[in-house]
Amino acid sequence: MESFDNGNSQLPEQKDNRKLIYGVLIAALVATWGYIFYDKSQHRQAVNNLETKISSIDSARSALQQDFLEVSAKADSLTQTTVQLTGDLAAKNADIVQLKGNISSILKKKNATEFELDAAKKLIGELNGKVDGLFAEIEKLKGENKQLTVANEQLTTEKTQLTSEKQNLEQNLTVTKTEKKQLEDKVDVASTLHASQIGIGAFAISSSGKEKETTRAKKANLLRVQFVLDENRITPTGNKELFVIVTAPDGKVITETGNTFTTREEGVKNFTNKIGVNYEQGKVVPVNFDLKGSDKYMEGDYKIEIYHNGFKIGQGTKTLKKGGLFG
Repeated sequence: MESFDNGNSQLPEQKDNRKLIYGVLIAALVATWGYIFYDKSQHRQAVNNLETKISSIDSARSALQQDFLEVSAKADSLTQTTVQLTGDLAAKNADIVQLKGNISSILKKKNATEFELDAAKKLIGELNGKVDGLFAEIEKLKGENKQLTVANEQLTTEKTQLTSEKQNLEQNLTVTKTEKKQLEDKVDVASTLHASQIGIGAFAISSSGKEKETTRAKKANLLRVQFVLDENRITPTGNKELFVIVTAPDGKVITETGNTFTTREEGVKNFTNKIGVNYEQGKVVPVNFDLKGSDKYMEGDYKIEIYHNGFKIGQGTKTLKKGGLFG
């Protein structure tokens, strides 16, 4: 009876163990499912965070791209300026071009990092500062150029006025010079002396020096010219130079080689004698001088012309006849 009772008492204990095992398994399964749900939740959160970060980077890239486009457009407009970029301005513009290239290289990267985008943002700020600075300098130069243009226009206007005034002065000066020359010519002509009462005598000179007037060519060995310089109130007092031309009957001028002077109306002429006369303004001055020939004079007409100031001021003729003493 005792052994039976012991056997029956073990059966309930086995049933309780199975329940425990089932409970443990169920708990483990629930825990596993909970872990799975938690893990999936964490993974989803990580994915969401990554997507948010990517979206943030894309948004930052788009903003940087927009900023870059705006500052690039501003920089590109520098090439349209009327101010020629030279020297320091050209160097600054070259820096701007290089910065644009560096920024563009970063923004073109599909997988650009936050560090690279931050660097691009700093470069865009630097680019914007350089562009604004260059714009300010260009505007300043434009203002200075405008002032210079106004100054140049004013100078051009003044130059035109001065040129016109100069031309007027030159024209007036030319007129004045012409009038002065005309007046001088009138004075010059008016101051030219005039010879009158021209007389020509032929003389025979004896061995003793005695003179005897003659009309015979063979006897004559001296011609004496006599005339007066008429009153002239314009001609100043002083020595006046007169040229005398004696033309023989054969048409040749009695002269020494090289004796020439220039007339106002007849060009260069040979002269026989040049004499100086001490003239007194407003007075009648008598003049006489002798022409001695080395040979005997020939018969015919001897013409004597007197010049002063390049003008012929008088002339006369003396005829020597052929007498019984010839041949």
